Amino acid sequence: MKIGNVDLGEKPVMLAPMEDVTDESFRLICKEMGADMTYTEFVSADALIRNIQATTRKLTIAPGERPTAIQIYGREVGPMVEAARIVEAAGPDIIDINFGCPVKKVAGKGAGAGMLRNVPKMIEITKAVVDAVKLPVTVKTRLGWDHDSKIIVELAEQLQDCGIQALTVHGRTRSQLYSGEADWEMIARVKENPRLTIPLIGNGDITSPERLVEAFAKYGVDGVMVGRATIGAPWIFHDMKQMLHTGTFTPLDDAVKFDLIRRQIRESVDRIDEYRGILHIRRHLAASPLFKGIPDFRATRIEMLRATTLAELEAILDRIQNDIFPTLNQN
Repeated sequence: MKIGNVDLGEKPVMLAPMEDVTDESFRLICKEMGADMTYTEFVSADALIRNIQATTRKLTIAPGERPTAIQIYGREVGPMVEAARIVEAAGPDIIDINFGCPVKKVAGKGAGAGMLRNVPKMIEITKAVVDAVKLPVTVKTRLGWDHDSKIIVELAEQLQDCGIQALTVHGRTRSQLYSGEADWEMIARVKENPRLTIPLIGNGDITSPERLVEAFAKYGVDGVMVGRATIGAPWIFHDMKQMLHTGTFTPLDDAVKFDLIRRQIRESVDRIDEYRGILHIRRHLAASPLFKGIPDFRATRIEMLRATTLAELEAILDRIQNDIFPTLNQN
């Protein structure tokens, strides 16, 4: 599968853009674990053109994580075009437009998935961004605004006609947010459209290697994007790619997983500062399957998620790994 001149190989598996998740450190770890392509956190066009430091920091890309797309969002043509040019100067491989974020502070203001209620403006922005830059431009969106307006089959054609070079579809409407199940049958309908010639990337509920294989085999997508299942578990790409290529997979040792968690913590602290770096990583610790299903773990879990210093958090992880996990393996 190719996006412009970016060759991602056959059946690529990508890391989805996620706010407060897909920072530079996490993207690089996911790439090392097998992700074929990574996406940055959401970049606000308005904040970028105002040179807000927290936003410009999101443009940093490590050489080892490429190919990488920087994803931008906004609701007006002018700022989106200006932001796309700033992003292009930062040197990503691809510029992605976010027409899929469902959260109220984005979609409620008309950006992200809010554009699904204003398709003419969506098309205007897309064409203007494509015309403004030389890099490949892609789009990520949803099935429609709600159950009564699943417009994605027709919308995919319109976006393709604007000149985008790949389309990612999350199999829910904006109104669903993340409830219910992703509708992969609808994603398949997009792919079955003979007029659609650009690569189609499916997204939504890819939570295991088995579901990844099914997405390719049953629904015919060109690529698959994995989002929430990676939080606290970047090693899922190792399992998925192994399953895809061999039909089975051997999970990484728990020791390797602990090392990856510790690396995320250290790099988060180094990148921000100790207190805020640990706050940033709590979402990964809370979501990680490494800490799920452990008997009588509630008190330790609370302690882990309340730690405020690196020394305190590392001591708790040492106790979990060296004292609690060996007893699990004995049972």
